[in-house]
Amino acid sequence: MNNADDILAKANERGRTGQFPYAGALTPQEAYALLQANREVKIVDVRTRAERDWVGRVAIPEQQHAAVEWNVYPGGTPNPDFMAQLTQCAGKDEVLLFLCRSGVRSRHAARQATEHGYTKCYDILEGFEGDKDAEGHRKMVSGWCKAGLPWVGA
Repeated sequence: MNNADDILAKANERGRTGQFPYAGALTPQEAYALLQANREVKIVDVRTRAERDWVGRVAIPEQQHAAVEWNVYPGGTPNPDFMAQLTQCAGKDEVLLFLCRSGVRSRHAARQATEHGYTKCYDILEGFEGDKDAEGHRKMVSGWCKAGLPWVGA
């Protein structure tokens, strides 16, 4: 699957059937294929700067990447400037793919952006690192890294 329209149609269908409060959701593989098929699509990484610096980040062209913390580090408190910061790096009609560690914060970010008039917000299912395995380690079960998609480590 590498046609941008087909990928978005599948993501939109997930949104409808899941009754998501945003446009839809994509697997990491679909998100990467969409980024390659349409250079106007942008990932909004909502992890903290510490997570991106210490764990790694997706390896995509800079113009397709935005970083807006959902929670601030240290402390993990909600970022009071989330919407203002998103407005500075993304337009309301752009296709935005929200990414976090495991797919929880990204859902909240996609919902909030949609509530503020962003029309094409998608969650990247599984996130960057995915769920924990039996030993409590990430990157082993699901997520962008487990899928073998390009990323750069700390």
